[in-house]
Amino acid sequence: MQKRPRYPGGEINFPQFDFRSINPKIIYGIIAGIVILWLMSGIYKVNPEEEGVVRRFGKYVGSTGPGLHYHWPLPFEKIDTPEVQEPKRIEIGFRTVSPATSTSSAVYRQIEDESLMLTGDENIIDLDIVVQYRIKDAYQYLFKVRNPEITVQKASEAAIRFVIGKNTIDDALTENKTAIQNDTREKLQEILDSYEAGIYVIYVNLQDVRPPEQVADAFNDVTSAKQDKNRLVNEAEGYRNDIIPKARGEAEQRIRQAEGYREERIRRAQGDIGRFLSILEEYNKSKDVTKTRLYIETMEAILPGMEKYIIQTGENGGLFNLLQLNKGVIK
Repeated sequence: MQKRPRYPGGEINFPQFDFRSINPKIIYGIIAGIVILWLMSGIYKVNPEEEGVVRRFGKYVGSTGPGLHYHWPLPFEKIDTPEVQEPKRIEIGFRTVSPATSTSSAVYRQIEDESLMLTGDENIIDLDIVVQYRIKDAYQYLFKVRNPEITVQKASEAAIRFVIGKNTIDDALTENKTAIQNDTREKLQEILDSYEAGIYVIYVNLQDVRPPEQVADAFNDVTSAKQDKNRLVNEAEGYRNDIIPKARGEAEQRIRQAEGYREERIRRAQGDIGRFLSILEEYNKSKDVTKTRLYIETMEAILPGMEKYIIQTGENGGLFNLLQLNKGVIK
């Protein structure tokens, strides 16, 4: 017989409960309720921006889309619902200490180990990039890589260093930034696909590109000199584009004038030939008359504005042109 414990204040009387007096139906009802609640705990909901990943004893067995679904409750199956449509962001070369607000600007912290890179022409450049990505395969994202965020960060740094190493510093600073961003995104996507990370790279943005602080002043001087050079080249190009068309126009005009002059001379020569031939024809018909007419016309042409007299001398009637110079007639 078990003795009751004694205390300084006296004996303590414990209530006596006889489980045999409980109706078995009540016990079965309680057990059935617990089982029903346990089975109902297997109902789960997947939101439109999520994807359900079902694990049975830790092993992946399938995926489910948005809506209501059921799985075997714990400890048999477990559900993960990562947000596959939510954009995620990775910063390379800097970290945001505090985001911008309506009253203050954002505060950033530079990380030179990530931001300093070597270009293809062996110059050092300091740049910050932002990578935005989302989940494209929830199974790979959860089970193929240990830490997806760190994986994307390291892969992004490797991709941008690879692309920058194939470009010059001028390409990165001014001329080729868009192409560098696109090449980096493609290279990063290629790396993540090789890891089977289940990640889709939305874009890569060169947030800030600059020369290292130690050589910034010298680099700015070089940049100013290049800008002056480009300005002078553009001015020279503009002057050339203005002068050459004018010269070509003048040359074309002179060519047209020469061609017109040539046509005029040809037609005049043809006219002179025709006139000479007609005179020759008349001369052959009557040589003396034609000779006399030509002589008179010639004297009229070379001595214009003067009075001229024609007299006969000798028995054969030879012709002499006498010029009247208002001083009398020469006999």
